Parts: sequence; structure tokens; C-alpha cells
Amino acid sequence: MIIPIDQLTNELKLARQDGAKVVLATGCFDILHLGHVRMLWHARKLGGILVVGINSDASVRRLKAPGRPIFPQEARAELLDALYMINYVTVFEEDTPAELLRVLQPDIFVKGEDYLAQDVPEALLLQEWGGKLELAPTLPGYSTTEIARRLAIH
Repeated sequence: MIIPIDQLTNELKLARQDGAKVVLATGCFDILHLGHVRMLWHARKLGGILVVGINSDASVRRLKAPGRPIFPQEARAELLDALYMINYVTVFEEDTPAELLRVLQPDIFVKGEDYLAQDVPEALLLQEWGGKLELAPTLPGYSTTEIARRLAIH
């Protein structure tokens, strides 16, 4: 379900009252690829409710190369929502997921293992409510930036 953040907080509050664990994964997901899917399956296997936060179009424009995003946030959200392992998809405006983390306070925050735990600035933030950082295995050769670069030469 694609859902605004304020409505999502209410849904998660109800789910937590029933004992549900919340797992959050974030990213641009500009060209959905196998590396993303494997990371999301890793997150799903952690149990509970899987929430995926995607960077808004404005955020992607600030963070990535010119011409990005390739697909608008509505299309990226709909593609992710079609994956049955995901319970909720939401869009955040900031360049980092820090505010989304503060608001949702997930039990587990999933990032790709291409980050080192000490390099994830949100790791300290998670400690405020006892959340944990989980690094998901990455799949070499699957990067949206690299895929876009390869498509540009063909």
C-alpha cells in the first residue's frame, strides 16, 4: 500500500499494539533491479511489517546525476507496491532518511552492505529508541547508476 507518512505512523501504531515488529528499508529505487529485490527479500526475512521509504523526485535530483530520477516517484512507488513482500511504501522529501527514522522509529533499519556500519549516519539515531541496523548483502554489478551508464552507451 502506498501511504503518506502521517497515515503510516497511525497504521504502525496499531500494528505495534498487536506486537508487530517494523522493518524499514530506504532508497531511490530509480531503476528497480535484482540488487534491490534481493535487499528487500533480506529485509522481509527479518520479519514483521516491511516499510519501504523512497526519496522524492526533488531529493533524487539533489542527490544523483543530472537527468535523475529516471522514473517519477509515483511510478517508483507503484513498482515497489507491486512486490508482495512489501507492506507499505512511502515517499520522503529529505535527502537522508533521518527524519523518516525519527517519525517511524523502526525496530530494524536495512541498508546495503556496501555501507560500513560506522559509515551509516543513522546508526546513532537508531540507538535513541533501541532500533538496530541490518546490513543486507549487495549484488555486484547491480547499481542503478551503473545500469543507467550502460544504457546511455547503447
